[in-house]
Amino acid sequence: MPVLTRRPVYLLLSGCLFAASFAIAAEPSVVTVGTAHSALTLTVAADGRLYELGYGRATAAVAAPRRPPAREDEFHPPAGNGYLLEPALQAVHADGNTSTELAYLSHETAADPRDANVVVTRIKLKDPAYPFFATLCFRAYQAEDVIEQWAEISHDEPAPVVLSRFASSAPVVKADSYWLTQFQGNYMREAGLVEERLAPGLKVLDSKLGVRAQQMRNPSFLLALDGPAREETGEVFGGTLAWSGSFQFAFDLDWDNRLRALCGINPFGEEYRLARGKTFTTPAMLWTWSAAGKGQVSRNFHRWARRYGIRDGDKPRPVLLNNWEATHMDFDEKKIVALFDGAKDLGVDLFLLDDGWFGNNHPRDTDRAGLGEWQVNKKKLPHGLSYLADEAAKRGIKFGIWLEPEMTNPASDLFVAHPDWVIRQPKRELQFGRNQLILDLTRPEAKEFTWKVIDDTFAPNPGIAYVKWDCNRYVTQPGSPYLPPDEQQHLLIDYQWALYDVMHRMAEKYPAIMAMVCAGGSGRVDYGALKYFHSFWPSDNTDPLQRIYIQWGFGHFFPAETIAAHVTDMGHRPVKFACDVALTGAFGVDRDVAKMTAEEKQTITASIALYKNSLRDLIAQGDLYRLESPYEGKRAALDYVAPDRSRAVLFVYQLGEAAFGPVKPRGLDPAKRYRVRELNLPAGARSRLALDNQVVDGATLMAGGLASPLRRAVESAVIEFIAEP
Repeated sequence: MPVLTRRPVYLLLSGCLFAASFAIAAEPSVVTVGTAHSALTLTVAADGRLYELGYGRATAAVAAPRRPPAREDEFHPPAGNGYLLEPALQAVHADGNTSTELAYLSHETAADPRDANVVVTRIKLKDPAYPFFATLCFRAYQAEDVIEQWAEISHDEPAPVVLSRFASSAPVVKADSYWLTQFQGNYMREAGLVEERLAPGLKVLDSKLGVRAQQMRNPSFLLALDGPAREETGEVFGGTLAWSGSFQFAFDLDWDNRLRALCGINPFGEEYRLARGKTFTTPAMLWTWSAAGKGQVSRNFHRWARRYGIRDGDKPRPVLLNNWEATHMDFDEKKIVALFDGAKDLGVDLFLLDDGWFGNNHPRDTDRAGLGEWQVNKKKLPHGLSYLADEAAKRGIKFGIWLEPEMTNPASDLFVAHPDWVIRQPKRELQFGRNQLILDLTRPEAKEFTWKVIDDTFAPNPGIAYVKWDCNRYVTQPGSPYLPPDEQQHLLIDYQWALYDVMHRMAEKYPAIMAMVCAGGSGRVDYGALKYFHSFWPSDNTDPLQRIYIQWGFGHFFPAETIAAHVTDMGHRPVKFACDVALTGAFGVDRDVAKMTAEEKQTITASIALYKNSLRDLIAQGDLYRLESPYEGKRAALDYVAPDRSRAVLFVYQLGEAAFGPVKPRGLDPAKRYRVRELNLPAGARSRLALDNQVVDGATLMAGGLASPLRRAVESAVIEFIAEP
């Protein structure tokens, strides 16, 4: 650790000479945050500031530079004292000073005592003129090549300090050119890939939705260097923010072709008055680097997620039958129990009862009433939820329930009694989304009510094994009747931490209850929420042709076992095609079994058996290889390969009429010999796959590929590779 001294430093800015006092490092120090294959290297320069030397491939020990670094390379640059680009941190001090400096104080690096795979680094910085501190925190996951970063900001000034910028992470990347891929869309067309070359200036991707990370854009991106992102070659960074609220990614490409990526909470409308002695902690930004294309980026994140980012990453996800498409809110106890019989016949693991089961004074028969009145509707379900769970258990299946605990309808006992518990602006007419309002979780009573919705549903009904937590609107009037006037802009940040606390309590008290997060579809697909959930609902668009694109997008960052993929009749596609698309995620069904044809029922039943008995673990725990993109032609293909490369499964989807060459799998062991078999064929059908039941070595399969058995649009094939002893 370097010895620090203090001396004046003179800065020449626009012809004027300024003096400032800094803590100066007598001997420049190098700090490395590294994983098995990547490293973020920092240095404490002679001026006492922290600078970045590089982020990318791990190399031998890096020495501190002989020449002073450029200010543009400052690692976590604050605003107001010589730094000219977008800052990572901006504050107004208690005396009104709008400038901040951050000088190095100390750092610590050590293996996590609970997990030798994780190395924790904490770098403490301080403003030389104020008792104002920023600690930059890192967790480096060695085997997964993921670096997690966040910041902790505190002070001991006599009055609050106002924070207006508070990035979680702001690394610098240097290359000849930069290509940015975002995952954007809207309701029913989520996670679409859009790639562009970055030009000089500022490119901003953001969300201002408040209590949901996104509807139009996921808080994740790819950054490729020196050319568009390729699957298995080229240098690519992946970034994703663990935050379910408004976010901002600002990519600042300067005059020297240096790119800074500022990532964190969106500062728009979220200025924060930090009280003396309090700590402002930013959400975590997750990074991975790959020299082998975006495919390795995905595999890094998937391996990390299964071990660290999601609940029970090694636990099989149940096959669900959901009643929503079959009944919507129009059902009674007899109808639901009848659906259990259909669920048993299909071989599913669990029945999920969706929206519409609650409310008595204001029955939940439409989306205009009932939210906030979480009592079982006595007319629809006279014997309650435990009766339904028991009836499901008699048929060998488990029972799950839908909740939206943060929300209320104006037509509810809750809103009538507590109109000041909702997020709203004074002197403005209330605005609704899906005819509902959001509870203000910064208010302790509203937060406790939200928890009790969960606790009062689960505790008396121990047969509940699953929950789907929904959130069907975002913030349009960000005001809190509870917070004082000078803290109104705290609302969206404090709401999110309160929400996470409730989610944490649910996961901790009810560890056996599996949970799916839903927010009008994909509004909470982020690792901030997913640490408390097992899976997410990616879209209300279940047309399998469109789901190929949606699941393709989310699969860049989130493993297959988290992506709920259900068979429905949306789009009226062939049922085999719908099943084969759903097999690449957490398989489920949203159909009324009584209305299925015999052929449909047989196909779905066979697909469920195949998934549970053969493919579920391979898809959940295997490495994903994207072979042919639906964005680049009329065929899509991907495979999942077991970690020991003893098994693999290939999915091929024909999207349109066109002639194609062979499909070339990846990830196999070149030296192993694999038996090739087409699976999930219609009853009585013979495979058109030329290599069906043949044994071929991995090298030949990957080099020459397989001639596709598909002929027409919306046909699909599932092909298994099993290594011979």
